[in-house]
Amino acid sequence: MFTSAPSSLCVLRLSAIGDVCNTIATIQAIQKYWPSTQITWITGKLEAQLLAAIDGVEVIVFDKKAGLDGYKSLWRQLKGREFDALLHMQYAIRASVATLGIKAKYKLGFSFDRSQDFQTLFTNVKVPSPQSLHVADGLMAFAHQIGVPKAELDWVLSYSDRDQAWAESHISRSKPNLLIVPGASKAYKNWNAEGYVDVIHHARAKGWNVILAGSPAQVELDLAEAIQSRLEEPCRNLVGQSSILQMLALIDKVEMVIAPDTGPAHMANAMKTPIIGLYAHHNPLRVGPYRYLKYVVSVYEETIFAETGKNSHELSWRTRAKDETAMNRITNTQVMSMFDQVLEDLYPQYQ
Repeated sequence: MFTSAPSSLCVLRLSAIGDVCNTIATIQAIQKYWPSTQITWITGKLEAQLLAAIDGVEVIVFDKKAGLDGYKSLWRQLKGREFDALLHMQYAIRASVATLGIKAKYKLGFSFDRSQDFQTLFTNVKVPSPQSLHVADGLMAFAHQIGVPKAELDWVLSYSDRDQAWAESHISRSKPNLLIVPGASKAYKNWNAEGYVDVIHHARAKGWNVILAGSPAQVELDLAEAIQSRLEEPCRNLVGQSSILQMLALIDKVEMVIAPDTGPAHMANAMKTPIIGLYAHHNPLRVGPYRYLKYVVSVYEETIFAETGKNSHELSWRTRAKDETAMNRITNTQVMSMFDQVLEDLYPQYQ
């Protein structure tokens, strides 16, 4: 599309933390290839906190809870500006409506097979879907479409000395640290407290320090409390106590993370911290931690087969399992075995 560096690009990816984290790799690939291109990223209030971890991007916050006033505020900030291209990287209708006040010659969106909510009506360039199922590769296809050569996905995120000090104050200096982010904001994505307790006992028996962390959402606070109440020796519980960048620093400083389908799993991937992802409702080959798919514990295939009688390759790319108890199909043994596998592969000194 562009044979030389465009002067300005607008990126529209409002949420959620994990998706925004995956999008960072695409934006940084563009920055690396075209360092002179000015990039403006429109995102949500919470997600803007994560974007403080990257350099060289103008961040405009869109308050999706403000209704029409949120759109008016956004459009006022963009008044009189025109971009060489808009990368409309979120197919939700609320994001598409936002594009009505964004001026750009090219408005790129997902192709028909991966778009939704009538996104194709708001774009004039449909980005071909890659062969890979993973959403991060689908996002990187936007960079390829505008002229950035294909390259391995990479992330460069940073945080302040203060955030580093906070993280270091909560980890063990004498033992390897396992960070468990037990909860996602949607309860059906969560594994059970009993399972986590067995994994904690297993890790401690191998000499690991275990820390709990997560957002202040009530479902996450409750799950952490359920875990703590079942332990004779409770873990350090930081659930609800960290900012986004404190969480990023903590993830960076520990040796391993265990988490369900939630933003910190992708933050771990970005920081190159080994992550065991727990999945039942979504295909981890599509939404799992990009660098660490080999360490995913997934019951997705068996769950959707039980529901549909079909395997994932016979179903739509975004098929979600409906059984809200599906995470309970994951066994304690599966997760403990994967923990041991990570130790064998990456931390033989801690076995």
